[in-house]
Amino acid sequence: MEIEPTALDGVLILTPRRFGDARGFFSESWSRRAFESAGLHYDWVQDNHSLSARAGTVRGLHFQAPPHAQDKLVRCGRGRLFDVAVDIRRGSPTWGRWVGVELSFENGRQLLIPKGFLHGFVTREPDTEIIYKCSDYYAPECDGAVRFDCPEIGIDWGLDGVEPLLSEKDRAAPGLREFASPFVWEGPG
Repeated sequence: MEIEPTALDGVLILTPRRFGDARGFFSESWSRRAFESAGLHYDWVQDNHSLSARAGTVRGLHFQAPPHAQDKLVRCGRGRLFDVAVDIRRGSPTWGRWVGVELSFENGRQLLIPKGFLHGFVTREPDTEIIYKCSDYYAPECDGAVRFDCPEIGIDWGLDGVEPLLSEKDRAAPGLREFASPFVWEGPG
């Protein structure tokens, strides 16, 4: 597995190896042994799978607050998407900064998003499937969102004039300035 750091400490791009022949390919999309040998220790408890029918569908920016905060390992099962993580740890030197990476069926990349980061994505193709592992169970009372297009974050979603398709929850989400983050930066390491 190839591991690539990003500009946000703890957010990683992972690319599992693929073994292919005339039939297609085989890949271990996650292995506890591979993770632990790379110093990554996560206890995944839930897998989520979503389908976005239309290109330009935006989901996010989402988080789950303590005591049920979630680490996420996100990959694309079909299609193509632009996946984003935003630092919302109070006191962090990278507070409000974001990183984004294209995840697709073809490139096999994954994005590891630790607790303390917002997560969101926009689909680039119709019928895009997103599959992700979570380190805690869904807890609706801890569920929250920040507006995907708030200027204080300034994410370039690459929509190029396409009207984004949003849920009512995402449309009504506050901007970063109106948001009281439940996460605190704990310093380097």
